[in-house]
Amino acid sequence: DLIVHVRDITHPETILQKATVLSVLRNLNLPSHLLDSMVEVHNKVDLIERYKPAEENALAVSALHGHGLEELKQEIEKKILTATGKKILTVNINLEGPQLSWLYKEATVQEVEVMPEDGTARVKVIIGSSAFGRYKNLFPN
Repeated sequence: DLIVHVRDITHPETILQKATVLSVLRNLNLPSHLLDSMVEVHNKVDLIERYKPAEENALAVSALHGHGLEELKQEIEKKILTATGKKILTVNINLEGPQLSWLYKEATVQEVEVMPEDGTARVKVIIGSSAFGRYKNLFPN
């Protein structure tokens, strides 16, 4: 669903390496949307003082120090959701009913926040449109 191209931006041949990778990917006859949506990651930016990517849409990270990793995670999540037609939703459910079990079977449950005082929970899920339509039909409230 997604290609993430991670480059050592400190390598003296980093531009040539990028060209080589792109050439190999093109020769694999991948769908054009994969190449168009590729995430370009410049790693080891901690070794270059005040590094700013010269390339549009490139993300600057330092895996060693954790710099930029949250932005990278968000970008990957956004592109995967777009590519797969899914979305992230938070739904309120009654814990006495079958909703939570259904969500675990039909979606990807990311987080469950239980409210013990009223027997409900807020559930954060990744779910496709058709599954969410079925959920709304089964559990209209």
